[in-house]
Amino acid sequence: MISRGFVDGAGRRVALHEVSDDNWRAVADVAPLDDQRRYVPALAARYLLLSLREGVWNSFAVCADDTVVGHMMWGRDEDGSYWIGGMVIDGGEQGRGLGRAAVRTLMGWLADRADCQVIRLSHHPDNTVAAALYASVGFRPTAAVEGDEVVAEYPCRQP
Repeated sequence: MISRGFVDGAGRRVALHEVSDDNWRAVADVAPLDDQRRYVPALAARYLLLSLREGVWNSFAVCADDTVVGHMMWGRDEDGSYWIGGMVIDGGEQGRGLGRAAVRTLMGWLADRADCQVIRLSHHPDNTVAAALYASVGFRPTAAVEGDEVVAEYPCRQP
């Protein structure tokens, strides 16, 4: 379990848990709001399969106290950068600060790695909610693109 002491709007402790035999079904069933499906899959199960089959991504269950409320994953690129990807907070749980707490938790965990120089993520340019969330925790857009998505980055070592 990875925790940085963040809580959601209801006071629940937000932590990242390994996906396990006990929680994988709940993680797979995480679904965004209908209007978000142009940016993320209809179910987090797709992200779990990417983690299992491609060998690039590592999945976490996002939990509020002990309840699975989302999914996110991380990976390390060939250039040494760390990436955050595949974040989905269940539609019924959104609006409580869970996404922000989950991103901040993973950012801190990655930044603590001795070899971490930069953390990157990407989002669709029309996804203004994601853009605002990532900007609020310190990610800055770059000139790079990943497919049709904007790449933003956060330096692990702050000046």
